[in-house]
This record gives sequence, C-alpha cells and structure tokens, in this order.
Amino acid sequence: MHSTKPVILTIAGSDSSGGAGIQADIKAISATGGYACSVITALTAQNTRGVSAVHPVPQQMIRDQLEAVFSDLPVAAVKVGMLGDAATIRTLAEALRRHDPAHLVVDPVMVSANGDPLLAEEAVAALCEELLPLAEVITPNLPEAARLANCALPTRLAEVESLFAGLAELHCAAVLLKGGFLQREPRSPDWLLSGGEVRCFDAPRVMTPNTHGTGCTLSAALACYLAQGLPLELAVASAKHYIDRAIAAGAGLRVGHGRGPVEHFFRGLASAEGSA
Repeated sequence: MHSTKPVILTIAGSDSSGGAGIQADIKAISATGGYACSVITALTAQNTRGVSAVHPVPQQMIRDQLEAVFSDLPVAAVKVGMLGDAATIRTLAEALRRHDPAHLVVDPVMVSANGDPLLAEEAVAALCEELLPLAEVITPNLPEAARLANCALPTRLAEVESLFAGLAELHCAAVLLKGGFLQREPRSPDWLLSGGEVRCFDAPRVMTPNTHGTGCTLSAALACYLAQGLPLELAVASAKHYIDRAIAAGAGLRVGHGRGPVEHFFRGLASAEGSA
C-alpha cells in the first residue's frame, strides 16, 4: 500500500545549533504532515547566543540544488527563509518563476532573534522587487515589517496598525504580520492582511526565553498546511495553533545558554508520556 505526503521545499540557511533555519523548517514540516526537502543558501556558525559567522553558498550550487529537487520531486509548496544577498534573491526568483510552485511562503529573514543581521542592506530592494510579488503570503516579524514598510518600529500593540498601509503597498498577495516582538504585552497576536481586510489571530503570550526559530517554524508549518489544501485563513490559524503549542511545550527545554528552541514534536512527546 502506497501513501503520499505533500512535498515541501524549504530554501534557507543552515543553523548549526538546530533551532532555526533549515533545521527548524524540516522539523516543523515533518511534525505537521509533510515531506521536507531543502536547498541551503548559507552556512551559519551560530548557537543559542548568536551568530558568529555566515558563509554564503555559491550561486551555481544553489542553482544545482534547485534543479535537483524540482527535476525529480513533486514539490507542492515552497517556503523561503534566509537568503543573505541580492544575488541569491535573483537566482531564486528566476527559478521560482520557471517552476511556478502552487504555494510560495516567503519569510523575509533580515535579522536573527538575537539581533544579528542576516540580509545585506542592498538586498532589500531586490527582495521587494524580485521575490515578494511572487509569494502567496509573506511572514515578516515587526522589525522586518517596519523596514519593508519604511515605518517606525511599533513598541506597543496599539501602534501596530501604523504598519498596515505601508505593507499594503508591497504588492504582495497577503502578509502575515507576526507580533511576537511585543514582549511586554500579555497577548501574542498575528495579523493577516489579505484582500484589503485584516484578520487578527490572537493567543496568550507564553513567557519563555525559548523562542529561537519561531518565525522559521511558523512559516514552514504554514507552507505545509497550504500544501495540504487548506485555504489561507485556515492554514494561518492551523500554523498559529501549532507554533503556540510548540512554544508552550518548549518553555521548559534547556538547550544551550541563550535563547533556546521550541519543541517541534510536542505531539509525539505527549503520546510518549501518555504511554509511559
């Protein structure tokens, strides 16, 4: 008897600590019912305390990885994370226009959770012009959204609406704005801007330092749910529910000495505890 899972391609950087980037994407896709494959755009030397080095993958190697995957695997959705520079953005945009995946989720990774820069300043224009218009949905956090919309960074919940008009001008089909950076707020809402409307997906904030890789995880789960046929709003709701539970389950993890990861496989963990 044969079974199939939707194939989700993650295109991002490698996180040597395993909490974010390609590693987080593969975990999230696997946990939410997909088959994960990958194209690595950069190698990073990082741990829970920060990024100490970044080594870009040569453009030809990125092209070779893309061709190897698309020529053989039935890719149902693509999630894009860290790209690093304008050349990589253009290489990827050309391949995506050619292969035209059914679903494309772009997480415009610009800085790490610890504040380390992950996208060159001159690459922002290429991101906006070449890649964002191809996406079904983009998933910026508040600092990334403020940079893309050329607005001041909101520091309170009441200020978030100031970003909406600028984000609407990015010529993206939809934007999922993540509110996790409002760490003083008791709630952790995200906002979906689509079709001229705004819908809020709210949840209580889990007070934990273990939030490394949350943006990667959310966008990868969203791509997986879209590939399973869920409409955008339901896919967002499902991905939001997944990441909130992963954060809560990972609150007690002790991995490294800084900002730890979430627990991607909390469902399997619950099953193991129930059978113990």
